Amino acid sequence: MDRAAAVLPGARPPGWLRLMPWLLLAAVLLAQLATPETVQMGFAFAVVAPLTSLVYGVWGTSLVSAVMTGLLLVPEVRAAHVTSGDVLAFALIGAVSAFLAWVRARRDAQLVSVRTVAEAAQFAVLPPLPPRVGRVRCGALYRAAERTALVGGDLYDVQSGPYGVRAVVADVQGHGLSAVATVAALLGTFREAVLDEPELSGVAARLDRRLVVDSARQEKSELFATAVLVELPGDGGCPGGDGEGGEVAARVLSCGHPPPLLVTEGGVREVAMESGPPLGLGLADFRAPGTATVPLDPSCVLLAHTDGVTEARDADGVFYPLAERIVPDLDPVALVRAVWRDLSSYTGRVADDVALLALRVTRGE
Repeated sequence: MDRAAAVLPGARPPGWLRLMPWLLLAAVLLAQLATPETVQMGFAFAVVAPLTSLVYGVWGTSLVSAVMTGLLLVPEVRAAHVTSGDVLAFALIGAVSAFLAWVRARRDAQLVSVRTVAEAAQFAVLPPLPPRVGRVRCGALYRAAERTALVGGDLYDVQSGPYGVRAVVADVQGHGLSAVATVAALLGTFREAVLDEPELSGVAARLDRRLVVDSARQEKSELFATAVLVELPGDGGCPGGDGEGGEVAARVLSCGHPPPLLVTEGGVREVAMESGPPLGLGLADFRAPGTATVPLDPSCVLLAHTDGVTEARDADGVFYPLAERIVPDLDPVALVRAVWRDLSSYTGRVADDVALLALRVTRGE
């Protein structure tokens, strides 16, 4: 919230920008005194107050305009070609500029209020992920394609339940604010299914049904999503319990989603698994694919992502080679941040929603 507030309309401008009106006024006065009387500089005074209204509020704009008018009333300062009528015109421009500053301040306050409400709603949909869920350390990163949005068409979540720690990364049709309602519906369904469904296939079926029902309620609308589901052992020794050396077995299921990557100190590889159909296609008999079993130990990180990462391109149109560019890091938070920095430098600007989720099972400390 603090980072977003720093760039909101109405935020206090930086110090150098607040000095600009005074520097401009001083520069215009010095230019007038340094130029011959035949050079007309009056037009330059006319722009000082309007430009000030873009930086200051009513009182700041009024102060700059009053100082400028007062200086021009001094005969030793005012050039001969600047008449009393010109000074009056400059004063009226200052008054109008102060009014415009008042209008801008009111508009900015309204925008800040609307943005604050939108941020609260978006954080309620996709709240920050805790650094640890049970025995699982988590690192997540989300960037919406729309710069003004905090949530778009991608989602992730990690929840602990009676069947272990379960995670989801999904990519909803479309992106931006238009997909937020679908994201909220899927997250709510996932959090409920985590508590009720003993198998990942059951969780996938619940997500599929949610999209099919929502799509049927909207005329001329088709909702679908790709998703990858992960199940890890919880604190209570749920499925995939400890093996030798603290190794556990993670279960992974994909519904039309890019497979996750297994990041180890020795390198990076893609998890070999069968992928089923995307969610929400309205198939008469939805059947989730089989789950893949992935041995994990504390020296491994499972990295799930959306296609906004792998389909990003550089200036030459070359796709981002995620597996090749990852620098292994066993800290999930550091890993997702490093991937985002590298992706941003590779593409310049990412045009799609991006979600990254890194999971590492600890030894139970």
